[in-house]
Amino acid sequence: MLTLVTGTTGQVGRRFVPRLLAQARPGERARVLVRDAARGEPFAELGAEVVVGDLRDADVLGKAVAGADAVVNVAASFRGVPDEEAWAVNRDAAVELGRAAQTAGVRRFVQVSTGLVYGTGRGRPLTEDDETRPGGAMWGAYPESKAAAERELLALEGLDVRVGRLPFVYGEGDPHLSQSLMWARNWAATQRLQMGHHADAAQALLRILHAPGIAGRVYNIADDAPVTAVELHQLNGVDVPADLYDRTDPDPWHVITSTVRIRRELGYRPLYPSVYAAREAGAL
Repeated sequence: MLTLVTGTTGQVGRRFVPRLLAQARPGERARVLVRDAARGEPFAELGAEVVVGDLRDADVLGKAVAGADAVVNVAASFRGVPDEEAWAVNRDAAVELGRAAQTAGVRRFVQVSTGLVYGTGRGRPLTEDDETRPGGAMWGAYPESKAAAERELLALEGLDVRVGRLPFVYGEGDPHLSQSLMWARNWAATQRLQMGHHADAAQALLRILHAPGIAGRVYNIADDAPVTAVELHQLNGVDVPADLYDRTDPDPWHVITSTVRIRRELGYRPLYPSVYAAREAGAL
């Protein structure tokens, strides 16, 4: 089995590939797509094949999927990019990658998405059967383009597409946790963030990749304990702004997701059930 992974220089991809290679059985190989050959060297040292090129280049896509049995599309463009770039990478390039995989006879395609696609909350944990409802404090080109990519990829005939929706991913030196204050400082004290450690994001994606008979299935990925804006400040060792306590959370169930499906169907159990468990283990 040869698995192509995109987005390997991002925070999720760079931590996923070593785990993919570490659990590989005899005959299982990995190939990574990178835009810069130098950034592919660490993966080559681990035993991965490296293809250099841009995800938005049709010729590169053909080369990347040639001979592959599976694709894990981790690539994403979100924070601080123009809307047109988010759409170009998150939807257009993802769908073209799916079509290239379809043409090349790839058996499985894992689309890495985000829990933000749900949009507004439902007054309970969100399930994979909930439709997208545009809106909410963090709605924009990123979740909208990811939602569109999911729909178009799942509609491709003859390609086994499965989707993993990530939470706010942190850990292993990722600056994401400190960056959370960009939003949390403007939230209400009780507003919560659904989280997941990189080890658990990788675990879940590997389960989705290898599980038989789940074509077309969508899975939420998360830990067991969303944290409040107050806790995010405390975890970062920052004083809690007093005005957080004067605000009201406009959508208490925004992006709070259920993991019942991935637990029951794929046996997922978070290695780090909470950010506090990760902190105690020295895994932040």
